[in-house]
Amino acid sequence: MEATVKIIGGKWKGVILFHLLDGTKRFNELQRQMRGIAPRPLTRQLRELEEDGLVERTVYPVVPPRVEYSLTEEARSLEPLLLGLNEWGEQWLSRRGITLPTTGSE
Repeated sequence: MEATVKIIGGKWKGVILFHLLDGTKRFNELQRQMRGIAPRPLTRQLRELEEDGLVERTVYPVVPPRVEYSLTEEARSLEPLLLGLNEWGEQWLSRRGITLPTTGSE
């Protein structure tokens, strides 16, 4: 459990991984889908996930540079866990009558 929390326990790491389940995304696309994250922490969390082998960063040699993020095969093994956590969170909110505003891209 400690290893799992260390690797995906950052405030945004689980959310980043969850959004990348849908496929490869560019930085700005990820940031739009995530409520309340500033560019600096998003960059830091993406780098940590990359260092841990869960996110792959691809840089395309074009002007301006294009960078895309995707899940590694190892991260794909977290899919059932991430989907389960998402479902639990939705049920928890529902039991309390809490609705969150949508970003329009979900």
